Amino acid sequence: MSRANDLAAMESGLLAMRGLNNAAITANKVLTADETGVLLVDASAGAVTITLPPSSRPMDVRVQRVDNSGNRLVVQAAGDEAIKFHTRLRASGYAFFVLMGAGDYWHLRSDGAGAWLPLDRLDRAALGRPIFETSTTISPGGWGLANGALLNRVEWPWLWDYAQQSGLFIGEAERVGMEGAWTSGDGAATFRTPELRGEFLRALDEGRGIDSGRVGGGSQKGSLMMSDYPSSGQGATTLAPTASQAAADYGQDPSVHTEWPTAWGVNTASLTPFKPSTSFMLGTSRPRNLAYPARIKLI
Repeated sequence: MSRANDLAAMESGLLAMRGLNNAAITANKVLTADETGVLLVDASAGAVTITLPPSSRPMDVRVQRVDNSGNRLVVQAAGDEAIKFHTRLRASGYAFFVLMGAGDYWHLRSDGAGAWLPLDRLDRAALGRPIFETSTTISPGGWGLANGALLNRVEWPWLWDYAQQSGLFIGEAERVGMEGAWTSGDGAATFRTPELRGEFLRALDEGRGIDSGRVGGGSQKGSLMMSDYPSSGQGATTLAPTASQAAADYGQDPSVHTEWPTAWGVNTASLTPFKPSTSFMLGTSRPRNLAYPARIKLI
């Protein structure tokens, strides 16, 4: 059992006497030094902020979310104190963190000198890590959609620090062709997460020489496949002419003609070469595959 679970067991006999923990906190609350231990919070009615007591003496707090709404639940340190998580990104830590999803919890201990130290939490997966799920629901513990969303820098300071230090950080204007990177958003208040929906992921070459010339977060067009389109007026070696035919008839992904400016097709009747245009789509190859939802660790 974790230390947090041991703490919960020891405190179970004190609940009635202290009058705490019998019901979940449902509104903003500033905790006192006597209101520590295991605290349940329900943010289903709206956003909730829990403020920790000043870290003037050793204390343990386990804050656990009980609702699964999308409302923001913030746990913040008092005054100018800090919670020392993700210190590799910011040595001083951060003023607050968020709990995401039902059952998400953090167990903290004060150092008696102005800071709180995380001892345990529901999900310790690395910040920024992408994964695939076998469920369209989002697991609790700090996960979100890998959908290229714009986030507020003030609301996600640890993730903003991570993005800037990732080596996969670009300006918003550079995003086309670099959808797997973090971007600077509006340049002032926001930043953007990577967009992974509908994409295959490939390990970065990093000097091996098999897929050289790539940069982290950069996209790569599919391999062009010639196809036999079986209808009158089109030829034995023509390119798939529409996006729907590329997908349904040939098992390909549609690709716009501008990605392949030197590609040509021929018409069977006249054997006349023609260049693809907005009326003729190109089909690029894909392996047989399964589609799973992609998620990214946000805290």
